[in-house]
Amino acid sequence: MRGRSTVWALEPAGTLTVAQAVADTIEVVEYLCDRFDESGVYVVGSSWGTTLGVLAVQARPDLFHAYVGTGQMVSQAETDQLMYAESLADAVSTGADGFADQLRTLGPPPYDDVLSYPIALSSNPRWTDFTPGADNDWRSAYPVSLFVAEYTFTEQIRSVAALMETFGVLYPQLQGIDFRRDVPSLEVPTFVVLGEHEASGRAVLAREWFGGLDAPTKELVEWDHSGHTPHLDEPGRFAAFMAHGLEEAPAR
Repeated sequence: MRGRSTVWALEPAGTLTVAQAVADTIEVVEYLCDRFDESGVYVVGSSWGTTLGVLAVQARPDLFHAYVGTGQMVSQAETDQLMYAESLADAVSTGADGFADQLRTLGPPPYDDVLSYPIALSSNPRWTDFTPGADNDWRSAYPVSLFVAEYTFTEQIRSVAALMETFGVLYPQLQGIDFRRDVPSLEVPTFVVLGEHEASGRAVLAREWFGGLDAPTKELVEWDHSGHTPHLDEPGRFAAFMAHGLEEAPAR
């Protein structure tokens, strides 16, 4: 799959799988441990990165001191259904008739056309209707974060295209994953940072999985000025949490 510095041709979709992404993550961690002479790393996952992070930790717990999830995902298929229903109910209750009609036309997920997902799952204004931390920088989130001076214009365009293509190939593969069934335990200290303004379709499942999770130690914290991305919504608070809030996860 092309990235910002590669040619325009799309490699065979079969080379881009969740299993390969997990294997690549483990390979990078092994390299970092060897390069910096460390016994393991602290891994932070955000949104889809929580799926990747949890699966990597499950596969190779010996490489990780702790897992930290922000915007924790559990079952993509069920979350999609819940978020669609929430968006439709909100549109009806607020009189957003055009949005409600658009959602009814789409119908509930899953969708054959992956471009329908952003409409159903990212267009609810209530999920961004909150005041983030004072140190939040709106430029830190996708897709704005791609348009920085360090990238050339060509790289920016390629990055956006690659992001969409990657989504199109990987997202359908996530539909069969459910951590409540597939990951009942982790062998490392586990932390989840949940935004108070997170969509309930994600938050409900995150609490359910975390509540039943077996781990050496675990902690769930909820922040009042955060939504789906607490590390971006309250970056200073997140930095302090990483520096001082993981007392139960000492380096091994």
